[in-house]
Amino acid sequence: MSRRNTPRISFIGFGEAGQAVATGLRESGIEEIAAWDILFPDGAGAKLKTAGEKIGARLAVSAADAVTHADMIISAVTAASSLDAARSVAPHLKGNPWYLDINSVSPGRKQETAALLDGKARYVDVAVISPIHPLRHKSPLLISGPHAEDAAPLLRELDMQLSIVGTDTGQAAAIKMIRSVMIKGMEALTLECFLAAARAGVLEEVTASLKNNYPALDFKKMADYNIERMASHGERRAAEMEESSLTLRELGLEPLMVDATVKRQREMGAIGKNEAVRTTLHDDRAVILAAVSAAMKTSH
Repeated sequence: MSRRNTPRISFIGFGEAGQAVATGLRESGIEEIAAWDILFPDGAGAKLKTAGEKIGARLAVSAADAVTHADMIISAVTAASSLDAARSVAPHLKGNPWYLDINSVSPGRKQETAALLDGKARYVDVAVISPIHPLRHKSPLLISGPHAEDAAPLLRELDMQLSIVGTDTGQAAAIKMIRSVMIKGMEALTLECFLAAARAGVLEEVTASLKNNYPALDFKKMADYNIERMASHGERRAAEMEESSLTLRELGLEPLMVDATVKRQREMGAIGKNEAVRTTLHDDRAVILAAVSAAMKTSH
């Protein structure tokens, strides 16, 4: 699968992540890209289809149609749909294609998906460990599984940046899901801390006092960034945190903090749709917090 024999790549799921990766691959020289999303037949899928046309992807009429003649399939659906996505294509796979599961799901879900596709596709557990923009298909990846070693040189030819973290399916997922406990948990804590500080009228004082314990951290920038991420992507992040919760349960740990983070992320995702909040997301944290606080009070 050299650049002289570029792979035919199919996307199952064509939301933000799928579009970003497809755009990057198209610009790097991949000519044959097909896409399918369960929203395509509905009105809600119009934007996704328009994005596909702009990229130059072939818009498939079904999951089966999308994977016809595919050398590589990239699954980029919602967390809850990852297994259903694999089921939708499993009967239609030919030629033992690569199956890159980039979904943010638990190790157990990845192992279940790999078992479902065993003998039909070469399954690779893939974890994307940075925001998908601006690097798109060059975003840093962790990969694992019995086919990871063989897949690595092919992916690198596509300019993908990756590290192999093990030969067991689920190892990449475990790293992603467990690090999310800290990353998305810190976001939720940031919101609670600074929102309380703003309501108490001590925002600047609390911000300054945090430097005593964590002198290397810029809490002003952290607050701006974390609150914006939650407002823009809270619902999706809540779904990912549910997978982190499942991961901890698979490891025999009670996910007390994670479950609370799910609630706060989901709440913030809903509040982030409020136009009065959206217009403040690139302002100073005091302005953002005032808008969020007001929206919370009206929603309760």
